[in-house]
Amino acid sequence: METFFTEKSIRLISFVGILLIMGGWEVLFQRKRQVDSKPRRWLNNLGLVAVDNLILQLGFVMLPVTFAAFAQSRGMGIFNQLALPVWADWIATVIILDFIIYLQHVLFHFVPVLWQLHQVHHSDLDIDVTTAIRFHPIEIIISLFIKLAAVAAFGFPPGAVLLFEVLLNGCAMFNHANIYIPAFMDKFIRLLIVTPDMHRVHHSVIMDESNSNFGFNLSMWDRICGTYQAQPAAGHDKMIIGLTYAKKPKSLIQLLVMPFIK
Repeated sequence: METFFTEKSIRLISFVGILLIMGGWEVLFQRKRQVDSKPRRWLNNLGLVAVDNLILQLGFVMLPVTFAAFAQSRGMGIFNQLALPVWADWIATVIILDFIIYLQHVLFHFVPVLWQLHQVHHSDLDIDVTTAIRFHPIEIIISLFIKLAAVAAFGFPPGAVLLFEVLLNGCAMFNHANIYIPAFMDKFIRLLIVTPDMHRVHHSVIMDESNSNFGFNLSMWDRICGTYQAQPAAGHDKMIIGLTYAKKPKSLIQLLVMPFIK
């Protein structure tokens, strides 16, 4: 119970802190003009993450860090059979989990039934820090079980899993944020991690662009797997964000039922 509480509290503090920092950055240095009402979008996106977390709590599902501690106590997974240095375990955990999330993201675009869920994320008419948390509850549950399966297979250290969860959440809010970063800085930052300008391409209404730049944290997976696109064809100021078939703002209820309506 203590580990569970620690995991929740650390994730909550990091989430709120990064949300406030990115939100303030967007106010001071906005990158792209928005077309939809920001208060309405924030209310719907934050409402969606509240529903996601409520469902997880009611489902009594183990979170990845808790499950990692459980797996470690029973010697489950590859890592628990090897005598690697702690630093190697932690670095390998972050890299492997990040690649798994990259592959998961690709699947949610190309498997039709998964896309029905993931389209909720892409239906946002703008992209900002709250778009990072705009996911349907069923997608969140599927993603959770993918991570739990990875933890069981590899036996990742609990602390490393917590580090990855915080990094994933923080990087997602960073690269979805509507913030201005000078081009020369963006060029170097994206050599390691996904930047807002890099990920914004992924939210284009143009299919070839939305099927690129799948990474949320490390940028190397898109380069290695051939899914990298540096810039949108129309430029960031003129590119249109969202889906060609979802051109109107959606309420929280509409977002929840969207996967089931054709």
